[in-house]
Amino acid sequence: MLAKYASMPSESRGRLVDEGSSAHRSCFQRDRDRIIHSSAFRRLKHKTQVFVEHEGDHFRTRLTHSIEVAQVARTIAGTLGLNDELTEAVALAHDLGHTPFGHTGEDALNACMAPYGGFDHNAQAIRIVTALERHYAEFDGLNLTWETLEGIAKHNGPVTGDIPYALAEANAAFDLELGTYASAEAQVAALADDIAYNNHDLDDGLRAGLFVVDDILHLPIVGRCFAQVDALYSGLQADRRRHEALRRVFGVMVEDVLEESTARLAASGAASAQAVRDFGQPVVQFSAKLWDELKDIRAFLFDHMYRHETVKVMRVETAQVVRELFAAFMADPSRMPAGWQAEGEQAQARKISDYIAGMTDRYALQKHKSV
Repeated sequence: MLAKYASMPSESRGRLVDEGSSAHRSCFQRDRDRIIHSSAFRRLKHKTQVFVEHEGDHFRTRLTHSIEVAQVARTIAGTLGLNDELTEAVALAHDLGHTPFGHTGEDALNACMAPYGGFDHNAQAIRIVTALERHYAEFDGLNLTWETLEGIAKHNGPVTGDIPYALAEANAAFDLELGTYASAEAQVAALADDIAYNNHDLDDGLRAGLFVVDDILHLPIVGRCFAQVDALYSGLQADRRRHEALRRVFGVMVEDVLEESTARLAASGAASAQAVRDFGQPVVQFSAKLWDELKDIRAFLFDHMYRHETVKVMRVETAQVVRELFAAFMADPSRMPAGWQAEGEQAQARKISDYIAGMTDRYALQKHKSV
């Protein structure tokens, strides 16, 4: 049974191109399945989370990260009485627009695109699912429901001010009401993203040897969880100790979101999914206390992982790859495959941005060698 504030498939605002309904799947199930079967989703396998994809087999990629986010999001949505199919669709799609080399690649491409409207990975995800995926006979993109598109566009909150061109174009065709909050399902997907990366970046940083367990025992939540494991399992093997402690960190974050969001949803008085959008503030959130504790964890990760010397060296190299690819393609668009050329500098720059953003880490490195 879904809560009254959940997104109901029967009340969906539909798709830009009407396709009728399925006898076996809800509209949100179909969205999820189309995302999973998309080319962009498969490419996430070879895109950076923090470490460049080829640096190790056990580090997270954008694909494994997205799957972890979807798992957490489904759990939270189900417990809160929300539609877990819509939640999963948004969670699986939230990183489709990422460039090769993670945020380093995005920053470099955004700088290259500054004269042409910039680049934003959230907006690019919308561009992919509305235009760049081209497999269906009757439409470009995946023809997702309004609710899934809204969730991808607004899962981090309302979009105001300068709207990225990739999002503005999609919004002109199918008004996503960018000034409001998204559904509770999309808000869950956003919080699940925070939970997943805060936990797995600690795990990947330990695996990579960027820091050791003793370095993180002072952190809130983390130190308590390691103490619980040590009290239960004296002398536990190091990798099992790490896993047991970090899965408890995971649990603390999930339980906090559930408790805080249950209270917020009740206080909101929302009796429909639209009432959640119109409430004017998030209904799915961490408690203030846990949010402060997560700030300490993120500050540690910035200093000891994201800005670690070995990571910084790779960031410099990969940013240069993106810049040089963009310059080479602008100078000679014929270096790209047929179909990626356009008339006019602005249109060509956007084609090049789409082409580079869709590259995997390994393809970008290979292509860089040839230009």
